Amino acid sequence: MPDPVIKVAALMRTTLHKIDGLARVQDAIAEMQNLGVSSLVIERRNADDEYGIVTVRDIAAKVVGANRSVARTSVYEVMTKPALAVAADMNVKYAIRLLSRLGINRALVTRDNELVGLVTLRDLVVGFAERKELPAPGN
Repeated sequence: MPDPVIKVAALMRTTLHKIDGLARVQDAIAEMQNLGVSSLVIERRNADDEYGIVTVRDIAAKVVGANRSVARTSVYEVMTKPALAVAADMNVKYAIRLLSRLGINRALVTRDNELVGLVTLRDLVVGFAERKELPAPGN
């Protein structure tokens, strides 16, 4: 009998932390620190726009590493937009493959083109392993 399919929705985080693209990177860093997260979602400006995401890695590479001012750089200058999004009903195995192939650690989760969550590669792999009860190495 085939194993049941695990959907991304079962492993996603539904609490999303957002910031305006016009905010300063300094504000994004403060918000990440206050919330204990390493990424923030940038909301769509209208129905025809796409979601964005800014991560600690974006800030490290595009601001700190480039010797730019966190006080004078806007989030929109360093964010990733459009952000990668996966469907809430996607099989976790395929979401893991997709993120791995693209070298991305997180993706937004959508249902009917609406943002419903966020998932990290770690969440997917650990959740998959826990639900599949993978045998210990050597067994």
